[in-house]
Amino acid sequence: MPMIEQANGIGEIVDRFGTWFVDQYGVLHDGRHPYPGAIEALRRLKDAGRHIVLLSNSGRSAAYNARRMEALGFARDSYDHFVTSGDVALALLQSGTLPVSPGSGARCLVISSGEDRGFAETLGFAEAETGDAADLVVIAGSRGHLIPLDSYRDLLAPAAARGVPALCTNPDKIMLTPLGPAFGAGRIAEMYEALGGSVTWVGKPHPLMYRHAAATAGVERPEQVLCVGDSVEHDVAGARGFGAAAALVRTGIHAGMAEDEMAREFATVGCAPDILLPSFRW
Repeated sequence: MPMIEQANGIGEIVDRFGTWFVDQYGVLHDGRHPYPGAIEALRRLKDAGRHIVLLSNSGRSAAYNARRMEALGFARDSYDHFVTSGDVALALLQSGTLPVSPGSGARCLVISSGEDRGFAETLGFAEAETGDAADLVVIAGSRGHLIPLDSYRDLLAPAAARGVPALCTNPDKIMLTPLGPAFGAGRIAEMYEALGGSVTWVGKPHPLMYRHAAATAGVERPEQVLCVGDSVEHDVAGARGFGAAAALVRTGIHAGMAEDEMAREFATVGCAPDILLPSFRW
């Protein structure tokens, strides 16, 4: 592997970065339980005076995610801001830069994790049930541990054939589930492109996500930011594109990965983190 700094916990590097962009899934929790030491580490980081932005490839709003985090034991005052790709996508839709606008009567087909009923209405659209009826596709989540990719292909192929624009608000291609890793929303969006559809990508590693987070947090110098995540493809590559430092935790999607496998991952993605952490702990 390339020469990468090894740290036992964030307490060893806390003084080097004023602002921290921290991923949630795979770093702070696994969707059901916080990782050991993560609640304490986030609190101590905030008490140390660091500016903390939770930066998540979630198609849901920051408010929704904050409530889930609070239920897992992460107090809202243990971080400063929560920025999700869902909120960034909504801002993009409201800006008028996409060919479909909220409130236009357009019908939106939402691909989600199954918890997002009414999400189309939240975005300001009528709901579509099929690709044939959709004027916009929002790919916000996946049920890849329960539904095969071919089923998504059959659902979305009519929309792709008609040139319906798609918005991917969760670019993660692999997700953690109670049954183990499964294909994520990003993989469904890739398939939509392969079917001939057009996808606007919102979330890590894409620049729009980081620009929104920087504006929210008042960041003027990206080199003073440390981005902490569990994905080389999303968190490390996104930090590199933004101009920030990157720390990779060995929890989440790369948990248990051997050193040679990790080196191949760095080579495949074309970047490596500055710092490796066993987990998000102090």
